Amino acid sequence: MSRTGLRIGEAARHTGLSAASIRHYEHEGLLPEPMRSDSSYRLYGESDLHRLRFIRLCRAMDMSLDEVRTLLGLDLRNKADCVAARQTLDAHLGHVRQRLSELRALERDLRALRDRCDGSGDHCHIIEALHQEADRALVTAPRGGSPRHV
Repeated sequence: MSRTGLRIGEAARHTGLSAASIRHYEHEGLLPEPMRSDSSYRLYGESDLHRLRFIRLCRAMDMSLDEVRTLLGLDLRNKADCVAARQTLDAHLGHVRQRLSELRALERDLRALRDRCDGSGDHCHIIEALHQEADRALVTAPRGGSPRHV
């Protein structure tokens, strides 16, 4: 790394993120506005790279941007912040458990759908069932859909 910092493409390579993700995290306020070169290129220092790797790790654990924002705002030397970090993780665990429950239900539905047809009939009952479900979903779809955690 040069004394003045890394440009965004180099920072992306050092953190495993895309340049677009880095810009997004900056836009979301998770990363402070970086210093700029004389030619207005973003320049990232070691603390920026660490912060980006921290964000990437949290996102890999399926944490929302708000959860990441909360954790980034905590001080590891402050006992009260340890409690806040634990509460943030407990809330995230609740989201993960809910998602696991949804995924188990999805797995059951997919298995039941797969079991409707073994390919030996005169037509495919899987595709038939999907078409029927698509028509049913048109009538019963909630407005806005169900929100996801992330």
